[in-house]
Amino acid sequence: MEQKRYTSLKQFYPFYLDQHRNSRSRILHFIGTGLVILLIPASLLLNKLWLLLLIPFVGYGFAWMGHYFFEKNKPATFQYPGYSLASDFILFWDLLRGKQKF
Repeated sequence: MEQKRYTSLKQFYPFYLDQHRNSRSRILHFIGTGLVILLIPASLLLNKLWLLLLIPFVGYGFAWMGHYFFEKNKPATFQYPGYSLASDFILFWDLLRGKQKF
């Protein structure tokens, strides 16, 4: 069976949400993205730019734990890195605003 190819973020985001149904996985994604958002100004304010090196480990670490332990699926990051990254931030803001549920 041939897998669908996504050519826009608008097309991809519903698929992304389908891959993130588990509330524990969403919580882990929210924590990881939130820490990434905090790491950027913290590294600049503290003048510790080496903290920026932690961003991929923090962001992806939490997210991939959610996929491995709770979603039981493969992160879309490997096939759609740009759309997945953008969707992580969209989901974060949607959760924060109550537009999506944990």
